[in-house]
Amino acid sequence: MKSSSPAVDIVPAEGGFAVMEGGEDVLFYRRELKTFDETHSRSHYIHPLYGLDGEVLTEESPADHRHQCGIFWAWHQVWVGDRRMGDAWMLKAFTWDVQDAEVIAADSNSSALAVRVVWMSPHWTGAGGVQKPFVKEETVIRVYRASGDVREIDFEICLIPLEDGVRIGGSEDDKGYGGFSPRIRLPEDLRITGREGAAAPARQPVEAGPWLDFSGSFGEQGRVSGLAILCHPSLPGFPQPWILRRKGSMQNPVYPGPRPVALQAPLVLRYRLVVHRGDAQAVDLDRLYARYSA
Repeated sequence: MKSSSPAVDIVPAEGGFAVMEGGEDVLFYRRELKTFDETHSRSHYIHPLYGLDGEVLTEESPADHRHQCGIFWAWHQVWVGDRRMGDAWMLKAFTWDVQDAEVIAADSNSSALAVRVVWMSPHWTGAGGVQKPFVKEETVIRVYRASGDVREIDFEICLIPLEDGVRIGGSEDDKGYGGFSPRIRLPEDLRITGREGAAAPARQPVEAGPWLDFSGSFGEQGRVSGLAILCHPSLPGFPQPWILRRKGSMQNPVYPGPRPVALQAPLVLRYRLVVHRGDAQAVDLDRLYARYSA
């Protein structure tokens, strides 16, 4: 039953949905297509994502990578049989059509936005050359009320094939990047921390455990805050390796890598973001991860 006074408000706004708590901005979900330049446009992503003191944590279509947009998920390789459906990662010959979006399970602790999306490409058409969907995506984004210096945001991404032979894969090189990919701002004092301590970016994916934290001076006052990415143990390939960057790119728990995998049944991908004040030592991420994984 929905509460008459939910802790987190999700309201329709121009181009999508605004999420707020107590009148303060939390995030914006972009439902409608937004055009960045003559070759790049996208829908179905989150930007801005705000810190607990109003600082913006994400970037949208920056000059170095116009295809990277806030909190997004995409793959270089999308196949139906032996036909390639453009390049969803690079925003080439690929679209996400958000067919429905509704607020669900709004209560005193959290609210969720459920979206139903179909994947389409000009390379997959029916009668009269009309594009037809080949994957249905059902995603739930659940936003929890802030508790002290922490806010949690859950993503449950369910991919359902609508045609035989659908496969998805990452970049076709030794990096293999693809999947859930937050494009966060990267301040000069960025610190990347995992369960075993500091994590160092490398060209190829690194093994860094089930969660990583990205902290630094995101706010105008130089106050340290951060964003942690938690990977649920139910994920295929768990613990997934990470593509990490200190300059001009996204952070990505890699799935499935360069070799595409078949969508023979619904594939469910679960991640949690932890937005927090202070650095990784200021919050007990091992405790928060244990609660999430349970």
